[in-house]
Amino acid sequence: MLTRPQNPPPVRDQALATVSAVSDAAQRAGRSATSITLIAVSKFQPVSAIREAHTAGLRHFGENYVQEGVAKVQALAELPLTWHFIGALQTNKTRAVATNFAWVHTVDRLQLAERLSAQRPVELPPLQVCLQVMLVPEPGKAGLAPADVPALAAAVAELPGLQLRGLMCIPPATADVDTQRVHFRALATLLAQLQSAGLSVDTLSMGMSGDYEAAILEGATHVRIGTAIFGARPQPIAATGPA
Repeated sequence: MLTRPQNPPPVRDQALATVSAVSDAAQRAGRSATSITLIAVSKFQPVSAIREAHTAGLRHFGENYVQEGVAKVQALAELPLTWHFIGALQTNKTRAVATNFAWVHTVDRLQLAERLSAQRPVELPPLQVCLQVMLVPEPGKAGLAPADVPALAAAVAELPGLQLRGLMCIPPATADVDTQRVHFRALATLLAQLQSAGLSVDTLSMGMSGDYEAAILEGATHVRIGTAIFGARPQPIAATGPA
């Protein structure tokens, strides 16, 4: 069970404000707002908050934990939502993700990709995947080194149950916009290298509530925003379990 903070701002109002802010950032970058997919990060948010965000026009939602995410996918099955798995994924949880989600943004090893491919139901379209890149080594953070991206990308692109879409990163937290842009530019450069190598990739999943404007300036196609939409995360009364 989850409990939201007392007197939170209306989710619908915050969602509409975030959509407007992303559109403004796109305009400043000389881009169309339609080129950017806003993923509402709904980790620890109750189903009622997701329904409210849906009334503001949001259609893409991101979950970090398998058990929690699958429960929400099933509870909201009547709504036309696209579900993105954006958390660390253990190999023993791949079947649930392959069955219930449309996207996985956190593939960082071939074994994980192979399991997702094999377990994707044949009646569903290919699972859309991004490779998670660790641009700067950080203890406890997932992702493959930039030098390892080309080989894994080539291997994942051959798996029948998946469609390799691009790259994802969570760079070191900083309020310095110039530094934010340096990290995001590095991921964009990696994507361009994959494109030059002949891979059909088009996605840069980068940017969160504190740095999405810098990410958009550097070409983000998907931004993952939670706090700006939902406010402070509710606290879990009972643990949701590991991903």
